[in-house]
Amino acid sequence: TDIKLGDQVQKEMTILFSDIRSFTELSEGMTPKENFDFINHYLGYMEPVIAANNGFIDKYIGDAIMALFGDCVEDAIDAAIDMRRSLSEFNNDRISEGQPTVDCGIGIHTGNLMLGIVGGEGRMAGTVISDAVNLASRLEGLTKTYMTSIILSEETLLKIKDPSRYNFRFLDVVIVKGKREATCLYEIMDGEPMAIRKLKSETLSLYNSGIELFKEKHYSQASAVFEQVLRVNAADAAAQLYYQRCHGHESKVSSENYNTPEINKDI
Repeated sequence: TDIKLGDQVQKEMTILFSDIRSFTELSEGMTPKENFDFINHYLGYMEPVIAANNGFIDKYIGDAIMALFGDCVEDAIDAAIDMRRSLSEFNNDRISEGQPTVDCGIGIHTGNLMLGIVGGEGRMAGTVISDAVNLASRLEGLTKTYMTSIILSEETLLKIKDPSRYNFRFLDVVIVKGKREATCLYEIMDGEPMAIRKLKSETLSLYNSGIELFKEKHYSQASAVFEQVLRVNAADAAAQLYYQRCHGHESKVSSENYNTPEINKDI
């Protein structure tokens, strides 16, 4: 009762975006009631996890969740990992009911934002205004490109007090829609199923070597390294992407003496 239009505060926070993959296709096969039952069942698993990790859900956007974490970035990362575990439990429920399982992607970014009240006198709502929110949403979308569960920005990674708590690896450098500056992406492997996490951990040293060779433009050597990674883990989408890029660079260098930019534009 004490809030009014224009109330606002500026603060650095960590934004988490989560979205169910291919939900549109899934929802088309359900009645309106089944859609609402599905979403509420799903959110019933996710909301307590976010709250338990000191997060605040800013809004639900259909099946998507936007949550804010103000104390430390570790809360957001822990919430994302726990959400992935809760997703497994949710899918177990789906299996027991004879329904197909679902997957979700999570993007995390840290930055300054304005948290305040917008609207009119007849209808007000709390909202967040920030470029950081757009970037967090874009990172969630990129989980489909790299076929991974959790992506976080370098800004978030650098604020982790003890990075050794997590298993992570470099993914890429991208320019997302609405941004002029490039963003470094990292994958949190702790959100993956055990079998996938094991394979990525086993090949992490090789993968990192390939990344360094690629950055140094030793494309033939990098290609050979990523090929070794793919022999162990053929489903590693990031390794496959770099393997293809290496061959693309080699072809252009030999035919045109031209090196493509190392920044991947998200278009």
